Amino acid sequence: MLKMITVVVPIMLLIVLILFKKIPYIKGNIMICLMLAGFVALLMGGMYNPIDWFKAWILGLDKLAWIIALGLFGSIYAETQTELKTLDSVLALLRSLFGKSPKGFVVSTIISLGIAGSLLGDAVASATVIGILVIKALDDLDIEPEGISAIITSGAILGSIMPPITQAIFLSSSLVGIDVYKPCNYTYVTIGIAIVIASVYMSWRYVKIKELPENLIPKASPRELMKGKWLSFIPLFALILMVLLVTIWKINVVNIIAGPLVTWLSGITIIKGIANYIVTFLITATILSFAYKCVWSNKWRVIKTGVKNAVPGLRVFAGSALLLGAFYSAGQIDAVNNFAVSLSPNMLKIGGALAIIVVGTLTGSQSTAQNTIFSWLAPALVKIGVAPDKLAVAGAHIASGAQAFPPTSITALVVCALVGGVLNKKVDPIKAMVGCLPLSVYMVAVGLLFLYI
Repeated sequence: MLKMITVVVPIMLLIVLILFKKIPYIKGNIMICLMLAGFVALLMGGMYNPIDWFKAWILGLDKLAWIIALGLFGSIYAETQTELKTLDSVLALLRSLFGKSPKGFVVSTIISLGIAGSLLGDAVASATVIGILVIKALDDLDIEPEGISAIITSGAILGSIMPPITQAIFLSSSLVGIDVYKPCNYTYVTIGIAIVIASVYMSWRYVKIKELPENLIPKASPRELMKGKWLSFIPLFALILMVLLVTIWKINVVNIIAGPLVTWLSGITIIKGIANYIVTFLITATILSFAYKCVWSNKWRVIKTGVKNAVPGLRVFAGSALLLGAFYSAGQIDAVNNFAVSLSPNMLKIGGALAIIVVGTLTGSQSTAQNTIFSWLAPALVKIGVAPDKLAVAGAHIASGAQAFPPTSITALVVCALVGGVLNKKVDPIKAMVGCLPLSVYMVAVGLLFLYI
């Protein structure tokens, strides 16, 4: 129990440093706050050698490698889509379909992200592929950048757990040792309700205008708006198709074309992030975009702007990497595991759920929370009589909800970086995470409910 102090103190320090923005020299800078919390975690874990600190940071960078690569190449891809005016076309189409109702536009955005996530099976992928297309449209509704980030993050996370493609349910069912059929059926209902709740809550909280200005409502029909613009959608459609092929039929187009290169890259520390399938798909779609004259003729400006837009997010990831590496290297993750193991059977449900929440919050990752905690918790809960199918639902929902909790939600950090890059505005990640908090609490509550019914 005493070792849990090494977990609590760095997290409390991180929250205080972020919230109190008038602290001299720090002033709420997310990267500095994360790194200071990481150093405290290292020191409390008994690591005093600067070389060990560097190794911990490298470990964290390695664990976040694909997220870092996604932030960089996703930003460049987004810039190519801006040059192709794909974003403008999507914006015009969505306004044509839902433009008369600001709240209806937010609802349609969350539903679209939910559908995309259910096909992609990954929150970050959904936010990157689909969410980026509605950022400017939501900005035109006078929604603050943090609100835009919260809307996209909530829709993406809900979509990632919604069947038929749902990494969270697949992983939890595998750890429990059952078929995914029953857990998926439960999840259609729980996440369907969540999407309704998110749609109502987000539109109520963030939409302040009653009607769109007349100049923002297109007069032309959707068909007229899209006439002659379909060719610009080829890179986007190719990206979506590649993701669907690998998630549904396990066909990785990039591996077929450049398998040896991807394998070689995947063996290099940190650089291996480029070999992540989502990142390789983004790079492929970006290359396709450069085949267009309007993009190729401005290639250096596009790349420079994309990299520049990615820098704020990359700074946050650099800080997150030190904190994450510190938790693994200095024993904080082990402390959480040991805390849960020491509990009596009667406290196993609440303690195990708390352990999942803590790890999910610390790492910002649903899969990490399930792999480190649920892998040993699931068999123990089955032994005390929890139904396996309901246990699988519980594990997936608790971990998915916890990954969105502040202060280290990876999905929210990625989305905030995208929003900040597209709008060229400063985005407070913590404020965006707090905007998603009611939905995250709902997810955890559903998971706890399934442990007792």
